[in-house]
Amino acid sequence: MNLKLIENQAREEIEKAKNAKDLDFIFKKYLGKNGIIKTEFSKIKKLSEEEKKEQGKELNELKKKIEENLKKKLNSLKQDEIYKRESYQVDITLPPKKIEIGHLHPLTIIERQVEEVFQTLGFEVVEGPEIENEWYNFDALNIPPDHPARAALSLGKTFYLEGGGLLRTHTSPVQVRYMEKNNPPLRIIVPGRVYRAEATDASHETNFYQVEGLMVDEDVSVANFKAIIQKFLEGFFRKKIIIRLRPSYFPFTEPSFEVDMNCTICHGKGCSACKHSGWLEMGGAGMVHPNVFKNADLNPKFWQGFAFGMSLDRLTMMRYKINDIRLFHSGDLRFLKQF
Repeated sequence: MNLKLIENQAREEIEKAKNAKDLDFIFKKYLGKNGIIKTEFSKIKKLSEEEKKEQGKELNELKKKIEENLKKKLNSLKQDEIYKRESYQVDITLPPKKIEIGHLHPLTIIERQVEEVFQTLGFEVVEGPEIENEWYNFDALNIPPDHPARAALSLGKTFYLEGGGLLRTHTSPVQVRYMEKNNPPLRIIVPGRVYRAEATDASHETNFYQVEGLMVDEDVSVANFKAIIQKFLEGFFRKKIIIRLRPSYFPFTEPSFEVDMNCTICHGKGCSACKHSGWLEMGGAGMVHPNVFKNADLNPKFWQGFAFGMSLDRLTMMRYKINDIRLFHSGDLRFLKQF
């Protein structure tokens, strides 16, 4: 049989094949154990050695060509099937699905807003280390050796680290660190993470955020603090705010006071959010204690100032009406995607 004729005939049949089943039939017809190529190989047994060599080479080349054509056609059919299947399932004229991107955490959003308001009031934003020593966290802030906060985890609220050091319990250590290296007048805020060994519940966490504030000059008074904090609260909540100062005690300030603002939900009438008092507690503050100035190498005869601390978590909860502080670190995307 003419091998060229076999080649042309096989090529035509392969080109006309419509599916894998047709190709399987063609493979068996030409390359199967009872196929045309196998039959032609059996015929060369009767030929001379020279003719066997030449005819065998031509048959092997023909076999290879048919195999290659079958493979190409099969790949082509597969591509057509994929296209048909995808075209059937997907409308390629539709716009692509919007890629979901990340966004800022609610605590980060509020921290940036707090920084922006204070910067308009002339305050600089500074940071300090989260791993502290007892000098900056307690001693320099006039906290006595027998103060309950100094006790270790089992008795107090401080996380001590192996090899020395502790996780800061407030952002106040940055006050002293900053005053050591910078001369008054000073206006700074210190947003950052703090740690306390608290029993966690809807309003307490072992890890939360504070914003510390410090203003030092030759003639700073409680009246200055009241004006600054009221301006901040009104700028942050974008409404008129009434505040009040209640006497309190903090080792690093004297006099000391708690800062309350009228409830933004009931406008001072009394509701569950403010425990029907009409007031919301915002944080602690006071005039910087003379001993703190001395520990920072500043003379309290020449300088005076105020310091305050607020919870960024609490500000965030108030802004977004969140009733459980634990949600901030839950990793629950259903919660986080709301902001």
